[in-house]
Amino acid sequence: MIPADSPFHPDNEAGYPAWRAAKLADYPTRGEDLIVSVRDPRNLSDTEYQALWRLIAKTNMAIYATDLGEAEDKEAVGRLAAQFGLTHLDANWLADEDGISSLTPHDEDGQKRGEFIPYTHQPIRWHTDGYYNPPQRRIWAMALHCARAADAGGINDLYDHELAYIALRDADPGHIRALMADDAMTIPARTDEAGVARPDEAGPAFAVEDGRLHLRYTARTKSIAWKQNSATLAAVRALDTLLASTPPGVFTLGLQPGMGVLCNNILHTRSGFTDSPEHRRLLYRARYHDHLKNLRA
Repeated sequence: MIPADSPFHPDNEAGYPAWRAAKLADYPTRGEDLIVSVRDPRNLSDTEYQALWRLIAKTNMAIYATDLGEAEDKEAVGRLAAQFGLTHLDANWLADEDGISSLTPHDEDGQKRGEFIPYTHQPIRWHTDGYYNPPQRRIWAMALHCARAADAGGINDLYDHELAYIALRDADPGHIRALMADDAMTIPARTDEAGVARPDEAGPAFAVEDGRLHLRYTARTKSIAWKQNSATLAAVRALDTLLASTPPGVFTLGLQPGMGVLCNNILHTRSGFTDSPEHRRLLYRARYHDHLKNLRA
């Protein structure tokens, strides 16, 4: 249940305008505006930390740039994230033993991972991570670190889900009501050779917890079943159309080795890419059941 005084409550006509104005004031306009140079990601200076936090507080994301280069240093990624309160990793079944996923192509080597798009060279459409997870394993935040870039492609579009909320609510508050319904979307069951590996998972698209807004979404139509009523279908069409239009606030960025994203599970894409067997693109993805927090407030 969303508190009536939350700016995200679709019927809060008093609190929403003030939150909206503060959100949009001085919002960054270029991807470069999100980048903070970091000397030692394991131990951020106060200046580095506050620069990252200011961006996270405004845009739900920040880009850090380190001198790690192509070093395969997953520990540094985890220690950087922990400085912002991210400690509870989502150890999904495709993650490495430490709970962090090594995203590198397997579509050419016959491995099981190659059946899943993040582990291929294919583009990935707009989505939030872990949209198929049940509520108790909701992905609130994530880190995405580039260890090796593709030879060509592999570009990310990044979009603050709170901007999507604003665009939809301004167009029609009914879109928000529809997408907040407890049965707005259903993730179809995933089956494997042993049977049902994950049952159908129904729930809202937009949700609020501890005052934070969260969005579960994927543009892959076979991966999600939307509630078949006019209000929900109109809201989904509006969201699909919004994302297809590349609205203001979408940042396009190619992560280079040593760079990464810290975010509150924003909407994002990945373009298709090419690499070589001798130099595979490699990104580390850490997904968390925590929100990003300012631990140096």
